[in-house]
Amino acid sequence: MSASGAVEPGPPGVAAPSPAAARAPGPGHLFRPFSAEDEEQQPTEIESLCMNCYRNGITRLLLTKIPFFREIIVSSFSCEHCGWNNTEIQSAGRIQDQGVRYTLTVRAQEDMNREVVKTDSATTRIPELDFEIPAFSQKGALTTVEGLISRAISGLEQDQPTRRANEEAMAESIDEFIVKLKELKQVASPFTLIIDDPSGNSFVENPHAPRKDDALVITHYNRTQQQEEILGLQAEAPEEKPEEEDLRNEVKSGGAVEPLGTKITFHITDPSDMTRDLLKSETCSVEIPELEFELGMAVLGGKFTTLEGMLKDIRELVTKNPFTLGDSSNPGQTEKLQEFSQKLDQILDGDMKAHFVMDDPAGNSYLQNVYAPEDDPEMKVEHYKRTFDQNEELGLNDMKTEGYETGLASPR
Repeated sequence: MSASGAVEPGPPGVAAPSPAAARAPGPGHLFRPFSAEDEEQQPTEIESLCMNCYRNGITRLLLTKIPFFREIIVSSFSCEHCGWNNTEIQSAGRIQDQGVRYTLTVRAQEDMNREVVKTDSATTRIPELDFEIPAFSQKGALTTVEGLISRAISGLEQDQPTRRANEEAMAESIDEFIVKLKELKQVASPFTLIIDDPSGNSFVENPHAPRKDDALVITHYNRTQQQEEILGLQAEAPEEKPEEEDLRNEVKSGGAVEPLGTKITFHITDPSDMTRDLLKSETCSVEIPELEFELGMAVLGGKFTTLEGMLKDIRELVTKNPFTLGDSSNPGQTEKLQEFSQKLDQILDGDMKAHFVMDDPAGNSYLQNVYAPEDDPEMKVEHYKRTFDQNEELGLNDMKTEGYETGLASPR
């Protein structure tokens, strides 16, 4: 069997079919349209090992084509010794370029007879029952809508005797759920069936094809990186392109430390203030007095963004901190967090006035003055002499700035 899933003829003597094996279709006719009236379309039988009793059983392979879909391989194994059997399907083609999601509204009994190809990478959901069959929890199947539901019922019923012995309450709940699944088969009221397959190889029949099916919505989508990894695909690394967002994400100051530190105090009074450009160096601390909030230097790193972007980064930093969430957080802490988030939202929406203070001892931070070259009535910029401790944090106290040429000169 090739990597793409298609069956290829092997060298003589590798896999000998049983005496009951039917003649395989001739070259060029490997995949024939799926039809019960095609008497020539017979499965190929191969003697193979039973993984239950480790004796030989029979695997039947049928290479067929689903109308308006693609080629598939249906395989069925049965063991006459222990009675174990297994049926699954595989796509005979490659993984598609996009994932696919089928959303079917089942309104009548005819919809229960629609053919369905469900690969093992597909997730099946029935929202009305809050029911989901996760990907890779079942083998692929060629069945019908009714068959999918019956298969789900069989899976739930399989372990019920054990549950009734050990977890009676859970068993009763599952019994009630099984009743609801069985009621779906009667189609007393419409329900929704969703099959979501990132490989793009699942299928739900459109009985009106090639005309549009009003009950069926087909959505093709690009796979996420996680879905690519689950399918075993190696996604190509995206080409690195300079983007403005990357520049705004993190910036390190390229200039020297200024002779004086800079403190910028800005009074936020209007929603338009949110669009002001802002440069925060990695040595800059931020304070919002009205919220009793202070952000130390190096937190969030260096950023070139807008005032709105900076406030949103602060909100994400605080509200998504794992140490302020979960069972370990006390009620008072949670209330303060909610209050902080609400007030920050009010500032972002322009419903609350507040002061935004940037203190950068290196003097490399900046907030746009929209009135330049005139002074901004709501912004105060102060330049100050750094303290010993601030110079210590910047590593300036041990820096030799005079006479270093003499010290570096090598004797001759």
